[in-house]
Amino acid sequence: MTTLIIKDNTVTAQADFHGISLLTKRIADKTLNQLGKEGLFIFPVDMQQSDDLSAEQLILQSYNQKYRSSNVMGFLGMDKEQLFIQSRFSTNKQDYFFQYVLEKTLDIPNITDLNSYSSPSERIFDIYVFLFPFYLKRAMRKGQFKTYVWHNYNNQNIKGIIDVKRQVQLNTPFVGNIAFKQREFSFDNYMTQLIRHTIEFIKLKSFGNILLNKITDEIDKNIELTSTYQYFDRKKVIIDNKTNPIRHAYYQEYRDLQRLCLMILQYDKHNIGLGSDHINGILFDGAWLWEEYIAQLIGDKFHHPKNRLGSGAQQLFSTEDGHKRGRIYPDFISKNTEKRIIVDTKYKPLNNIGNKDYLQVLAYMFRFNAKIGFYIYPERDDSENSELKMFLNQGTTFDNDILKQQGISLTKLGLQIPNSQNLSYSEFVQAIRISESKIVERLINSQ
Repeated sequence: MTTLIIKDNTVTAQADFHGISLLTKRIADKTLNQLGKEGLFIFPVDMQQSDDLSAEQLILQSYNQKYRSSNVMGFLGMDKEQLFIQSRFSTNKQDYFFQYVLEKTLDIPNITDLNSYSSPSERIFDIYVFLFPFYLKRAMRKGQFKTYVWHNYNNQNIKGIIDVKRQVQLNTPFVGNIAFKQREFSFDNYMTQLIRHTIEFIKLKSFGNILLNKITDEIDKNIELTSTYQYFDRKKVIIDNKTNPIRHAYYQEYRDLQRLCLMILQYDKHNIGLGSDHINGILFDGAWLWEEYIAQLIGDKFHHPKNRLGSGAQQLFSTEDGHKRGRIYPDFISKNTEKRIIVDTKYKPLNNIGNKDYLQVLAYMFRFNAKIGFYIYPERDDSENSELKMFLNQGTTFDNDILKQQGISLTKLGLQIPNSQNLSYSEFVQAIRISESKIVERLINSQ
């Protein structure tokens, strides 16, 4: 097994990819849309939810004998080659920061210590398992999956096709019954059986019951529907689902769940590839993860409009005839109407937050009559400054009367990511929670 670890938003020499040349050839200069069609899991599941992630974005862009990674984190594998794209803000080869943000954003229980994994593949396998509740809930919001299945009968009320082979086996000598089969619309089918087998598989893991406690209603419903479940049917169920991928657009969520279940039930801990021609893996948009993570911290005190979903849209202008113009989506607007605060999240270092970012947030502050604005960005613990407060200028250089306005400020506020070189994962969690409390306290005290 050959593994290469790189960081997001960095440049790496192409020579460093020599050990994973097969995988690199399949992913270099290809868009997320192209790779998604090959079976990769991409978060957010609907790329329309991300302002920064585009289906045309490249994971690795080649130029001048180098590869530039994008704002995407995760892992990819094919055959015996693995590529890990870690967060550039992580200081540990196991990327505690990425793991922690995933737990918070996707509501994954903190039930493992990353130091206990003997190989990266074991950790990847568990991430697949951790995602199961998310995909199951998402699919079942569409209702129960229902399709046609063949049922075998042996009685005197013939309603389908006579099964000659079974007739000879069961009804010789003839006593009046007829063996036949009938195609019926049923909830107990290859897909719901696959879900059931995945549930039973996860139950056997050390953390299985803790994980499944999050979806007890969905599990109870699936168990109710799969009365014909038998453990020894697992191989047949897997084959049925591999040969019958869900294609109907309405059941796209079940298609994603089907792929995940097959990945879990077939997973080889020693190889995240399923053959020399198959790519698999999970990719996450760093900016989307960071914004959703911050929402988990401050969401109870701030409104959180979402651009691509069209949720919580605001308008800059109104015309005399009442029409709205200039739709905008600030990341966070404080619920305190007496002292509005605008918060913008940036998944990039302090010095990379520049002019376009300033203009955007200033427009939001002017629109909502907010005199205080914040950027919240990830800051490595070894950085000298985690807060930079700036005051809006008044006047012009032409009149030589520039002065700062003490009442209007914009602050770059870094959430410090602990240096985890000598920490266990549990110690890292304790340390970053202290950083979180400082951010929340700083925002509260500003209102």
